[in-house]
Amino acid sequence: MTAEFILTLDEGMLEYFREMASEMTERFGISRAEAVARINDRYGEMQVSTYPDLMCHELPEFWAYGAYYCPDEKGHLPTGDPDDDATIDFTKLSIRPLPPKDSPVWTLKDE
Repeated sequence: MTAEFILTLDEGMLEYFREMASEMTERFGISRAEAVARINDRYGEMQVSTYPDLMCHELPEFWAYGAYYCPDEKGHLPTGDPDDDATIDFTKLSIRPLPPKDSPVWTLKDE
C-alpha cells in the first residue's frame, strides 16, 4: 500500500496510478482526493504486477475513464483517445457513484 493508493505498487506503477489521478482531475474537474478515492474504489482489489504491468498496454486515461464513468447501454466506455471517443455521447454516460466518505478508499483529505 502507498500513501494514497490501497494497492501494492512499485515505483513505476505508483507513477502510472498518479498519472491516472492527474488525468481525472484535469479531464473531469474533480479534486485529487476524489480521483484517488475513485481509483481505489474501482481498482483497489486488483493484483498489480511490477512496472510495466499488463494494464500499461493502455494509457492511464483509459483506466481513468473506467473509474469515473459507467459503461453505456452497449457496454462501451470512453478510452481517452479523441479518435475512439468521437462517437460517444458523453451527455448520456452516467458517472459512477462517489464512494461513501467514510470508506477506506478515501486516503487523501478533500481540498
